[in-house]
Amino acid sequence: MDAKKYTYRVIWSEEDQEFIGLCAEFPSLSWLSPTQAKALSGIVKLVGEVLADMQANNEVPPEPLSTRTFSGRFVVRTTPEIHRQLVIRAEENGVSLNRYINSMF
Repeated sequence: MDAKKYTYRVIWSEEDQEFIGLCAEFPSLSWLSPTQAKALSGIVKLVGEVLADMQANNEVPPEPLSTRTFSGRFVVRTTPEIHRQLVIRAEENGVSLNRYINSMF
């Protein structure tokens, strides 16, 4: 696996007063650094090391989000009251419930 195919994010940590590099597919990993660029390069390098270790131990790494196929469909369970409120808002906007929910993003 190529560490560069994974999903990364860099955020500021007020508590640590540093940037934190994170990887969505490896939520237990992080990398602290005083700069965003070093936080990103640090977490990418760390993921690469973990992938090499996993390969050496015949472990299966998580599939990168970037290579996964998504259907565009998912089912969400909610309360009847929230369902009702969403339908009302969709009707008020003159659109389907599906279109209303998708317009939130």
